[in-house]
Amino acid sequence: MESPGDPVEVLRRWSDVGGVWRVGGRRGDTLIVGLYRCDGGEEVDRLVSSDPALLRYVGDRTDSES
Repeated sequence: MESPGDPVEVLRRWSDVGGVWRVGGRRGDTLIVGLYRCDGGEEVDRLVSSDPALLRYVGDRTDSES
């Protein structure tokens, strides 16, 4: 999903309601982040962004649980 708005807030809200996110790929300055159900099972949506704030927020992490 090419998400409108702030991608960092998308990840924060997702985590706040119990969802899990995982980095699915890094291509240059673009992150591909999968948004998963609270049990970590099925991918519900995907965030693709090259927003510098998102790159800083995610850093070297591979998921919301690390």
